[in-house]
Amino acid sequence: MNRITETVKHLIIINVLLYLVTKFVFPNLQELFALHFPENPNFGYWQFVTSMFMHSQNMFMHIAFNMLALWMFGSPLEQIWGRNKFLFFYFSAGIGAGLIYTLVNYYQFNSVYNELINLGAKSSELKNLLSTGQYNTDGILGQVSQDKLLSIYQTFNTPAVGASGAIYGILVAFGMKFPEAKLALIFFPVPIAAKYFIPILIAMDLLSGLTGYSIFGGGNVAHFAHVGGALVGFLIMLYWKKNQFKRWDK
Repeated sequence: MNRITETVKHLIIINVLLYLVTKFVFPNLQELFALHFPENPNFGYWQFVTSMFMHSQNMFMHIAFNMLALWMFGSPLEQIWGRNKFLFFYFSAGIGAGLIYTLVNYYQFNSVYNELINLGAKSSELKNLLSTGQYNTDGILGQVSQDKLLSIYQTFNTPAVGASGAIYGILVAFGMKFPEAKLALIFFPVPIAAKYFIPILIAMDLLSGLTGYSIFGGGNVAHFAHVGGALVGFLIMLYWKKNQFKRWDK
């Protein structure tokens, strides 16, 4: 189960190469390939795919954990499914995660935006806030909590990167294929069967996303991308369980 498969190996190589190129050669790739908020001028539809191969340049453990998980949980699945089926699943979970993450962000952004408009804020004021982070403290926005203004500013300006959405889909598939496999976390080192471990992990992400408090520690974690990837992975696995896809060319 520890042997790395060919497709997983190539995915890891691509991720690591893009990480190194972005960090040391072309840092502007991050801006081009990361997933931006749809109304941000830097947004592009291709980013739902390319953002899966970008990782935080300031946190090496981001790519390290993702690639370790891809190797550990992706290789057994590729051995069972073959290349094409694995790639279909991987990209479906990753793209689905980006779409769900974007939809949640869009809903939250518009809720706050409309609330500010109803309070009397002008669209020009909000545009200035979103583009510069500055606002007139003597006006309507000065009466709004800084946390609310910060949340709408960060949603608009903070792009998402990482393979985590696809990885969470892989985790779900692994848990459904190998429910009795024993897994553990660094902060909870007691081995637990995958059928319990993975739902607990997803529930922690969902709780973190809903409350805004990251149980995993650190900031700027795209919890709803994790949950989205897990959900898409689960739905695909349910569909496949009905034997709708009986043959895939390897």
